[in-house]
Amino acid sequence: CADVLAEEGEVHVALCRGQGGTPADKPQREWHNSWQVVAMAALGGLILSDVYPFSCEAVPGYKCTGYRSQDKSFHVEGALNHIFTRSLPFGCSQPRIFRIKLGDQWFSFPEPEALVGKLNRGFLEAPSCHPIKTINEKLIAELSKTFPLKRLKCSFPLLLQEGTSVLPSWNCDILSTAFWINLCEDNSNSESLTCRTTQDMEDFLVSFSELSLPKGPGRDGKEEAHEGIYGQAKVCLRPSLLVHVLAVIQAPDFLPGSLHILSGPVFQKCHILPFTMPVFHETLLILGFNQNLKDGCLQSLLDHLKGILDSLLTQTMPEGSKLSSSVEFVLQPNGKDYMICTKTHNFGPDCAKDLIIGSVTTSATSIIHKDQCFVFVSMNLDLLAMLVWSISDWRMLWTFDNRFLKNFVPGKIEPFKSYSLYPPCYMHDISFWLDEKKGFDELEFHTVARAVSQDTVISIRFLSRFQHPKTEQVSLCYRLTYQTCDKALTHQQVASMQSQFRKEIQQRLHVTLR
Repeated sequence: CADVLAEEGEVHVALCRGQGGTPADKPQREWHNSWQVVAMAALGGLILSDVYPFSCEAVPGYKCTGYRSQDKSFHVEGALNHIFTRSLPFGCSQPRIFRIKLGDQWFSFPEPEALVGKLNRGFLEAPSCHPIKTINEKLIAELSKTFPLKRLKCSFPLLLQEGTSVLPSWNCDILSTAFWINLCEDNSNSESLTCRTTQDMEDFLVSFSELSLPKGPGRDGKEEAHEGIYGQAKVCLRPSLLVHVLAVIQAPDFLPGSLHILSGPVFQKCHILPFTMPVFHETLLILGFNQNLKDGCLQSLLDHLKGILDSLLTQTMPEGSKLSSSVEFVLQPNGKDYMICTKTHNFGPDCAKDLIIGSVTTSATSIIHKDQCFVFVSMNLDLLAMLVWSISDWRMLWTFDNRFLKNFVPGKIEPFKSYSLYPPCYMHDISFWLDEKKGFDELEFHTVARAVSQDTVISIRFLSRFQHPKTEQVSLCYRLTYQTCDKALTHQQVASMQSQFRKEIQQRLHVTLR
């Protein structure tokens, strides 16, 4: 069918009760005792987009018959019609090359492998109708009813290594999970570069008007951009908008009593878990006020923020639902800061768990400016959008499939209806001996899995640790689960990814495969 199917065509497959092997079957058969219909369709580049009860009357001319038209016919009670559509193909996993101007010099860098397809998406830009922008605008509009606002333009998300020294002690630890990259001096003209990249970089790369490479002595004694003349500069992708707070509050036009708002993408290495993501959009609220007004200003901000979030998170709940989605500010051990938490009821009562959607920092005592004290509120917009529209998989927010955005009607919030149902999952185990001298970086292990699998690994579960009784060498065993949310994924593709993963961890983590 895939060879002759129109771009938006459908393949309908009607199967008797239980034959499909998906959760839509009641009862659901064991996988090996079914047609494994979603896995078979993936071989043709198709995904299951809808499933509903099969009705004989809805098919003109249909007659229920049996093998060679014998009297023994199919049991159509409980039969299901499976609707398959085309899947986007897996794109090239090679990182794109980006070009940026620092001062008067041009540099290029490849996007990190674990972030392929995540840079330069423009979800918060003016023409975007992405739910992340929608939720951000709703949040800011509600805050503007109570507080005077000042929206700030977010700079390009690169942080120079030398610039990290200005970070206050209370947020230096965020750099431990940063994606570090090397900027290589690039003297090629923009035309030749555009030819070897997948898009025009002029729209993406902006000149740093306020940042340039730190100066250092040049070969002739004159000051030159540090390392730029000799080829490279070390930078990281911004791990949090908190790296900008000093620049904001020290600006001459900073207004105490006004909410200063920054919004933009941030990037952090993280373990592979359902609600953790290596890139997400963050909104940062910065409020400065006199010391004697601290308690009143802080409580007013928290009260209004709670009201806004509670209202947003209950919009898609069915009428009469017994579930509630209340936001709580959980005080941290230092007695000053808070975590903003809620329950993930929007994905069903069986999935309810506490979820951190933001933080409130009041303990930044190292920041003193004109006798002001400050509150910084950080919100994860991606998690908010997932909760508001009941999007169960964060990766769906980053899909290139146009069907995703068609779910969102301006001015209306309704639960998201996925166009890829019950995607097949595949499990592979891996075990290896550790190098005692090198140690083992589990975060890097997850990051390599994310990169090699193109974000198709949804779970990494530790299975066992074994220590050889004679050599005392230690072996670890993990189970990887592969599953996509928007594309057809075959067993063969997963086997290839697993094979590549084995090679990569051997080289990067210095382990010995078993």
